Amino acid sequence: MPKSAKKRKDKAADFSKAKLKLGKGKKLANNAIDTSFKARSIALPTQSISLDKDSDVPTTKRRLTFDDLIVHLKHYSTGTRKDAIAGLREILDAHPEILESSLTTLINAAVRVVGDEDAAVRKSLLELFAWVFPRISTEDLVPHATALLLFTTSAQTHIFPEIRVDAIRFLNLFLEHIPAATVAGWDQSGSGNGGRVLEGYLGILSAGTKFGETDGPMKATSTASVVLTPGSKLVVLQSLSTFLRHAVSSSSHNARENSKSPPVSSIDTWYLASWFLTPEAYGVFDRLLRPRHFPPGNSVTQKTWQSEADLECEGDVLSQNYFLASSSGGAWTLQQLSDSVGNTVKEDGHESTFVRHLARTLHSTLISTFLDCAPSVFSPNGKVDETQAKLILAVAEITRHLYGAILQSTSDRDSERRSASCADIKSILGYMSPYFPFQLNGAREIKAEQIFQALNLIYCELTSLLILTAEVAPARRDKRATQAQPGSKNALQVQTERVSDYVVQLLNGESLSNSQLGRPLTQSAYAALLPTIWSLISNVDPNLSDVSTDVLQATIAHASRTSSKSALKQTTVEFMARVVLLDTEPQFRGHPTFGSNIAEKVAEWLCHLPKCLWEIGSTNLAATEIILRFLINLCQRRSPLANAQTLGSLRLQLVPYFSITHPVRGQISGPYSKLPSGSPIRRLALDLASLICDSGLSSAVEVAVLGTVEQPYWCNISTGSLPLSSV
Repeated sequence: MPKSAKKRKDKAADFSKAKLKLGKGKKLANNAIDTSFKARSIALPTQSISLDKDSDVPTTKRRLTFDDLIVHLKHYSTGTRKDAIAGLREILDAHPEILESSLTTLINAAVRVVGDEDAAVRKSLLELFAWVFPRISTEDLVPHATALLLFTTSAQTHIFPEIRVDAIRFLNLFLEHIPAATVAGWDQSGSGNGGRVLEGYLGILSAGTKFGETDGPMKATSTASVVLTPGSKLVVLQSLSTFLRHAVSSSSHNARENSKSPPVSSIDTWYLASWFLTPEAYGVFDRLLRPRHFPPGNSVTQKTWQSEADLECEGDVLSQNYFLASSSGGAWTLQQLSDSVGNTVKEDGHESTFVRHLARTLHSTLISTFLDCAPSVFSPNGKVDETQAKLILAVAEITRHLYGAILQSTSDRDSERRSASCADIKSILGYMSPYFPFQLNGAREIKAEQIFQALNLIYCELTSLLILTAEVAPARRDKRATQAQPGSKNALQVQTERVSDYVVQLLNGESLSNSQLGRPLTQSAYAALLPTIWSLISNVDPNLSDVSTDVLQATIAHASRTSSKSALKQTTVEFMARVVLLDTEPQFRGHPTFGSNIAEKVAEWLCHLPKCLWEIGSTNLAATEIILRFLINLCQRRSPLANAQTLGSLRLQLVPYFSITHPVRGQISGPYSKLPSGSPIRRLALDLASLICDSGLSSAVEVAVLGTVEQPYWCNISTGSLPLSSV
């Protein structure tokens, strides 16, 4: 049956195209969306045609003001935020006065970009802070530390590892300019930000982030593991090393302030503290040679001799050296004294416990990092991966900061815990020992040599900590020495011998490699070597009797050989002077330092000191003062080394220091006349001359002081009518 007309029409309608009538558009589909809108006005806030700007307001080349740039820091566009940071640098460079007046606005707005997800924006902000911070005083920057560290520590825990690493770079900048505020409360004993910063370090290293209750590892707040590239891990470990250096030094400074201990000398002598019977005796010895740093031309305060001390007098000896006598409230009660001492021990003990716990937490991370990097750094082919070498150096520095603070702590009396810390150091040094001394096997590379020298010094310092910790009271030391079996050497003794050989080579200027020339020690390297030198020369182990002699001879020879114009001379003189004076200290509990074979070399070193005074002149007043104070104390204490022969040599060499009789030119003033007129250093020189004076030296001094303000003083002390100013 044929289809109906209606069906044929409906079927054709699906494929037919509707004809458009004239003047009418195409019909919209049923699912079309209406996108039309109506507005009475359009806002164009950044267009100059509709914005009336003040012509006196500083702007950038793009005619943006400081307020505009601050607003653009919050823009959704990455390019706009980056351009805003560049504009801030431009406008602050052209108009520095804006920085002082709008510092709070700048930091509060810029600090929110620390955790920006775009790497270019974070890099631009880091460069801006590195440019701005040196132009701001520390006093103005510290109040903003809380805001800076709040957003930075938040970025340390970001989900993206690259943002965490960049947050560490910001911390490096803060540690450079505001270190005290950055590490404040790092042991969680205060309300500072240091605790959160430390948690961020441990979190990115996957070492845990919370301080546990007693002896367990630090509790981690996140199970997320971060896999760092060698370069990123280097940034983190170097920053952690810097953080710990500031934190430990800050804690030591606070401990000294709380205990009212005397100020330290020009060199750090912490390794001598345990050799004195009382801390007070060590404090007096520490102040003995400390230079006062008198400014040139500063006149001496004149005082009249009194038979009794006046405690009310400003600058009195008792009020300076004994804090109980200078108390504003009169004599201290037993309760006040016990509270002061108890609080100090409690705070120092908490800090020591925390550092020990932190060291234990980082122990596995430090060892694993060293083991990962050692094959590529100490390879036999002589090629050194610089990044891996710096990683090993950062590991060594962190170890030194942590275990140095633990074993140097005077409040840590728990022998079991100290033994555990010593065991941890031994395990770390056990992995490093096969490569010691660290040296290049191939071509000479300056950067690699510097890294290896720093590693060698740290290895020696850690070894010295073990040696000094093993020292006990003299009576127990003698008993141990009698029970020791000559010929049998343990691991520490073998390690001590290797360190001794390295130290002797270093002091003699010898190179570790036959293909390279030795280099002289720098001042920082020599200062870092002092604890090691002392631990070696004070060692009483019968199996290491030659070690002490060899190191002491090399130290004396190096001190005598160092040029008087060298920056190292002052440090060598002070260290040798302290070692010599230890034999005259009644409360020093060590063994006699010098034997008959060493006394001659020490006497030669003593006799070269007047030559140093001549060559130094007035260029280094601190070194001159140290030499004068040492010679005065040596004579006053009647040291066996100051015998008639040595004193005679000193007299002859001191004559030209004051004045010279030239056969043609007549009387010529010596270097003494170049010292600042009226300075205490001049009086110290006169004090020394009066102690060892003879007719020849007396005549030279009289010529030198003739017509000066020191002439009456010399007349009084030379006749014995006035006590010496140095007493």
